[in-house]
Amino acid sequence: MYVAVKGGERAIDNAHAWLAEERRGDTAVAELSVAQIREQLKLAVNRVMAEGSLYDADLAALAIKQSRGDLIEAIFLIRAYRTTLPRFGASVPVATDDMACDRRVSATFKDAPGGQVLGPTFDYTHRLLDFKLAAEGKAPQAPEARAETASTPHIMSFLDREGLVQQEDASDATPPDLTREPLELPADRALRLQSLTRGDEGFVLGMAYSTQRGYARNHAFVAELRIGTVPVEMEIPELGFAIEIGDIEVTECETVNQFKGSKTEPPQFTRGYGLVFGMSERKAISMALVDRALRWKELGEDNVGAPAQDEEFVLYHADNIQATGFLEHIKLPHYVDFQSELELIRKLRREAMPTQEAAE
Repeated sequence: MYVAVKGGERAIDNAHAWLAEERRGDTAVAELSVAQIREQLKLAVNRVMAEGSLYDADLAALAIKQSRGDLIEAIFLIRAYRTTLPRFGASVPVATDDMACDRRVSATFKDAPGGQVLGPTFDYTHRLLDFKLAAEGKAPQAPEARAETASTPHIMSFLDREGLVQQEDASDATPPDLTREPLELPADRALRLQSLTRGDEGFVLGMAYSTQRGYARNHAFVAELRIGTVPVEMEIPELGFAIEIGDIEVTECETVNQFKGSKTEPPQFTRGYGLVFGMSERKAISMALVDRALRWKELGEDNVGAPAQDEEFVLYHADNIQATGFLEHIKLPHYVDFQSELELIRKLRREAMPTQEAAE
């Protein structure tokens, strides 16, 4: 017979102690430091910062260590911590034209103004296990220092000059803050971009892939992908002007898409846009593709029923913290609910038995 199971604080404390022991692992092996995670698992740290909406590499590395490498759990920790932080003000929009690029590539122009910068990338590796890494040998050194440029114009700006790219309305209005206000639909583009940039990388990637397979009639080219640092400025009321308070690493992607035009717009190119904390080009490209798919209504295009065109489906399911919470809550005690369903099934079976026996 099914009965309610009673637990207690002692069992929970024991579970926490066991978790801490499992987290540490074999004590004969040196413990990972936060600095090691920050420096050597940079892409994981970048993802936690981006989806946790908090730019702090040390805290992201600490969260990864605490979560035993479970990045979604680490993102949850970072978001929870962020809610405790006071907010002193807002920065002015970053000018990515001023990015000091570590990587800058274009799939549309071979001789891109400003040059192509391959940077640190897996694109040209052979995807073979490097057993030299297991030997823990001397760290490799780049052959020469990278060159930084003070200003790197966007490649799309050169198409803008010819009037070949749809002009997007600029606005000085402050967009809603998704970290402080719940998502409401319909969402404007600024809110959609916020949702996508902190959305689960795997989910956004899947949505982007679907657009490439024909679920949105949306064929895109990467006009430009750039990774580098940009200065962050904040306006100080007492001074009357903005001052630089630091710099952050970001990944930016602009895609160019063919647009046949509408009753009010001539044939031209349109763009998709992605901007993410840290080095995260897969996420930035995916974000740009989904951004463009979600723009079908404002561009007067047909909705072909593609998942990536469904604003509610995409935005309400992209957040991995909400998804994880709803998914994992079903492993918590549901004794009362199950008992009621168990009794219902027993009752239905009892009622059905005489009918079945009569039919026989």
